[in-house]
Amino acid sequence: MEAIVVENFGGPDALIIKDVPTPEPKDGYAVIQVKAFGVNRAEMYMRRGEWAEAMPIIGIECVGLVVACPSGEFAPGTPVAAVMGGLGRTINGSYAQYTRAPVSTVVALGDDAAAALPWTQLAAIPESYCTAWTCLFGNLELKAGQTLLIRGATSALGKAAINLAVQAGAKVSATTRKQERFDSLRKLGVKEVLLEAPELSARLEGRKFDAVLELVGNSTLVDSLKLVHRGGRLCLAGFLGGLAPVPEFNPLLQMASGVHFSFFGSFHFGTPEFPLSDVPLHSIVRMVAEKKFGAEPARVFKFEEIGDAHRAMEASEANGKMVVCVD
Repeated sequence: MEAIVVENFGGPDALIIKDVPTPEPKDGYAVIQVKAFGVNRAEMYMRRGEWAEAMPIIGIECVGLVVACPSGEFAPGTPVAAVMGGLGRTINGSYAQYTRAPVSTVVALGDDAAAALPWTQLAAIPESYCTAWTCLFGNLELKAGQTLLIRGATSALGKAAINLAVQAGAKVSATTRKQERFDSLRKLGVKEVLLEAPELSARLEGRKFDAVLELVGNSTLVDSLKLVHRGGRLCLAGFLGGLAPVPEFNPLLQMASGVHFSFFGSFHFGTPEFPLSDVPLHSIVRMVAEKKFGAEPARVFKFEEIGDAHRAMEASEANGKMVVCVD
């Protein structure tokens, strides 16, 4: 099979297409013919050698058809999504024509919903929507009528969170660094769009939210803690601002009393604590198929254009989910 391989850590040119052995069936795993896969910032860090773990074939998610599943959880031909579970980190990932994923991280998409959507649109859903759903309804315990602030909202994860939160009846505020993106966020149902800045709490002059989804990351985390009222919740789930640690964080002085702070990383999917079965992915795909909200990819690339996709990601030009069409 053909695969996109990282032979040496570096820039987008480090992604090389090579012929490699097709993965063999193995008990407890599903071999998947990859139809399309999403492109994620975690893979940019893996390609650079800045992630804690990375395999020669990176890629943390995909959609496609089951070729073989010796343990019997999925019949051959079943349309599925595979998300995390070591993909790209401890086992070869989805940047390939075929991948082998643990069955604990594989979810059937449903023949009806999958048939209604092209593979490239299906590929825009798994990692972003599984993560957004877990952050919103797991960590943040979001409910209808509550106020939610999403920092870094024009990212793929941010837009997925907007769609799910609006669908759930929350009142969503969102930030972006570019004023020209305000209208696109309002069209998604955002009630208030704010220009992202390090000292957002000072500009909002004491306003508080029921929940904050922090996707900019460590650089704005301390500021976000000031934006949650007593009993409210903050979830850190993204690092759009880079992987540098939180500068001089002293919880005794900077942690707001009575505020619940948590972190979620999608690399936990497939573990006993975070089974993918908790996420109603089939229902989310059905909602997209029924046009309750849009989940179209921002950009679609061919397999041989993977370097261009990574260059666009590094330049922050995606403005949403980018996907690669394999088939």
